[in-house]
Amino acid sequence: MTRINDRIRAPKVRVVNAAGEQLGVMSSRDALVKAKSVGLDLVEISGQADPPVCKIIDYGKYKYTQAKLKKGKSKTSTRMKEVKFRVGTGDHDYNIKLGRAETFLEGNHKVRFVLQFRGRENAHKDLGFVVLKRIIEDLKPMAAVDQAPRLNGRAVAMILSPLPAHQRKRNFQLYHGELIEDDDDQSEDEDSDDDVDVDVISSDEGSEEKSDSEEKEEAPKAED
Repeated sequence: MTRINDRIRAPKVRVVNAAGEQLGVMSSRDALVKAKSVGLDLVEISGQADPPVCKIIDYGKYKYTQAKLKKGKSKTSTRMKEVKFRVGTGDHDYNIKLGRAETFLEGNHKVRFVLQFRGRENAHKDLGFVVLKRIIEDLKPMAAVDQAPRLNGRAVAMILSPLPAHQRKRNFQLYHGELIEDDDDQSEDEDSDDDVDVDVISSDEGSEEKSDSEEKEEAPKAED
């Protein structure tokens, strides 16, 4: 609680005027007299100092300014965002995801990068660290490592924090094209349903089905 005027209990205080000029150390009574002589209040702004620091200001305006600063801080509070990757994330999706991450960092948010392993990928978890190290290098103009890459079950994760605004430089732009792989909002249950590397096998299965159907179509022709 901020003490003002007669509520200031310290016998001596260091006084600063409204312009920020030091008026020296004096008794609380003398400081209050000075404040009243110019139609202002004596406000304790640093009660932990020895002696406490008091400022001669308009307390109403001081309260308004402090409330405005507090509201501004709450609006710019840091939030954690998340971007997911896979070992087989292609360049197209990689660029889109990093563009999205740069947007989060530009908004002063920390970003958690998660790379999940599926099926046979679990035998090559070192590849996950390779991808995250690549991300660190590519986002160096925007972010610093807050939490280094580390393994957690079937995923490897890290956290990057935004650099000061004047140091940031974007290298990735958000494209209008859609992600080729599943969206980041996919649940972990969906990720764990398959123990098969879909990115690798899905295209092969399609080609096998096509060749089977072609054989069936060719067989009647041979009989004719």
